[in-house]
Amino acid sequence: MPKTTDPRALVGPETRDDAAVYQLSDTEAIVETVDFFTPVVDDPYWFGRIAAANAFSDVWAMGGRPLFALNLVGWPVGKLPLDVLGEVLRGGAEAAQLAGAPILGGHSIDDPEPKYGLAVTGLVHPQRILRNVGARPGDRLVLTKPLGSGIVSTAVKKGIAPPALVERATAVMAQLNRAAGEALAASGAVHALTDVTGFGLLGHGWEMAEGSDVAFRIEAARVPVLDPAVRELAAQGIVPGGTKANLAWVRPHLALGAAVDEAEALVLADAQTNGGLLAAVEPARAAEVLARLADAGVVAVEIGEVAVGPARLEVG
Repeated sequence: MPKTTDPRALVGPETRDDAAVYQLSDTEAIVETVDFFTPVVDDPYWFGRIAAANAFSDVWAMGGRPLFALNLVGWPVGKLPLDVLGEVLRGGAEAAQLAGAPILGGHSIDDPEPKYGLAVTGLVHPQRILRNVGARPGDRLVLTKPLGSGIVSTAVKKGIAPPALVERATAVMAQLNRAAGEALAASGAVHALTDVTGFGLLGHGWEMAEGSDVAFRIEAARVPVLDPAVRELAAQGIVPGGTKANLAWVRPHLALGAAVDEAEALVLADAQTNGGLLAAVEPARAAEVLARLADAGVVAVEIGEVAVGPARLEVG
């Protein structure tokens, strides 16, 4: 990507951030993001809910609020009925309603494989942008959702996922990050923020650590997981290819404690769909932020801390 020179472009591709930010005035900046993917669950309605929630998440991860969205659709016309697409769009529309941002149109193409997502436009104050860089030594690391959705999705494709686990994973993936994002932004105590998606906790954690030139110390036992069955599936090798790639990517920068085995490392690197928010929080206010999240109905967990660089990941 070419380097951006426009002074109004406050966030571009340089930091691998969650969304672009473009300043309109002293008090307003546009947050713009786009995200779409192939089905991660069998039910078309829930696929639409999850894909839309995932796209909206990037705006909250920047400290902004969504204004409106546009549908992005790839559909195998003639192979899958259009009423199935209608269910996908219904799910997306309901997620948008919960996000407080209407879907005002979109674009569709004939595609061999179904795909769905959104382009989302939001607003943020130029002085209140939350980037995925800026973590400081001493900060506490807070995560707002459990891990494991990628491993569960792979188990679904193999036909071995227990129904209760699928139901749990679907609910977590469809859950909006609105309450968490609004609470973290309003706290004024967050130094860096991102959402945990395709690169997994370790991948996105490494992006934050590298961009901030700090070390992340993560306590594996404190990281929430959807269900103990997720670790069992990982031990059996039931993991997405993206999860394996994530772990391989961060391994040169990763120090694993003696108690952290390969299955545990794979869970921490698991590619998530609409995962939770990962925040570096001012240490003196970490308890306050966790209480604020709890008041908003968000079950958040402190999973580690930020240490002095050079940039690295330590998992114990």
